[in-house]
Amino acid sequence: MASIPSPDRGVWQLDLGFITLPLRAYALCIIAGIVVAIWWGERRLIARGGAAGTVIDVAVWAVPFGLVGGRLYHVATDYYRYFGEGKNPLDALRIWDGGLGIWGAIALGAVGAWIGCRRRGVPLPVFADAVAPGIVVAQAIGRLGNYFNQELYGGPTDLPWGLEIYRRVNEFGVEDPLNGVAIDHTLIENSPVHPTFLYELIWNLVVAAIVVWADRRFRLGHGRAFAIYVAGYTVGRGVIEMMRTDPATQVLGLRINVWTSIVLFAGAVAYFVLARSRGEREILSTVDEPTADEDSADEDSAGKDSAGKDSTDEASADKDSLDKNSADKDSADNDEAEVAKAADLADAEPAGGARKDAE
Repeated sequence: MASIPSPDRGVWQLDLGFITLPLRAYALCIIAGIVVAIWWGERRLIARGGAAGTVIDVAVWAVPFGLVGGRLYHVATDYYRYFGEGKNPLDALRIWDGGLGIWGAIALGAVGAWIGCRRRGVPLPVFADAVAPGIVVAQAIGRLGNYFNQELYGGPTDLPWGLEIYRRVNEFGVEDPLNGVAIDHTLIENSPVHPTFLYELIWNLVVAAIVVWADRRFRLGHGRAFAIYVAGYTVGRGVIEMMRTDPATQVLGLRINVWTSIVLFAGAVAYFVLARSRGEREILSTVDEPTADEDSADEDSAGKDSAGKDSTDEASADKDSLDKNSADKDSADNDEAEVAKAADLADAEPAGGARKDAE
């Protein structure tokens, strides 16, 4: 393979007759990633003792917060795209054109998750550990959206996996990298380039595997699996970020996302070390409603208890009857003894009187 071709387009127009609906690969990849994260996180939380449906309930809060946070972070760090001379600030709302900062999504998404966890009575660190590998896999799936959008690539390369970037134009013949179509596969200048989106996609899958392995091997808890995810992801993101050539805000000669990765890596490592003192992994306990079998078992148990009580009462009654019969028998024996004694006395008295008269 001499190079990797890019898709001809990232948007398909779906004609429904009464309306034409744009079907965007970037949005589909984001949705697919969210579904995978929820599905996998649900399975992992149940394995930790959580109730089924908890991750979905929390996601109702976390996902919208995360999308807003991701967009805010992107607009804040790439403000020059939306503000200034010749720019339209309303373009900041066009989330379908790409532009989600993962750290804003994680930060504000965590706020939404905290709200959802409080409503379900689940500790946030337990939830974070459960969804950690799913989140990073969702990021990997989301990077496919960058492939369709022909964005987030690196410098020119002659490596076999170099990425071809095509010139795209819209229906008016105007160059449009996001919404246009590549008609004749005309390469842009310096193409092929490093597919940095692909590098990050692969790295994300590696991080997910590391999190799962470490979690099983050391039974991580109290947010430590999530800390491994953050630390692992930032290592790869910091290196790959420096390979990208798209415009970005610079701070002291480095792209702002590189600085963010450095700070978050340090914070994640510190948290991982400090959280060791919190002990073993948490196991949630759920209280389930009794099932029909359990109800039947309870009724049988109650019946047995009633039968046992009746049996005990009958045994007690029999014992009392035996005691009464014994008492009656003892009383009869005593009466017979008294009668016999009286008879003996009666026999003895005449003899004694005769002797007295003779004397």
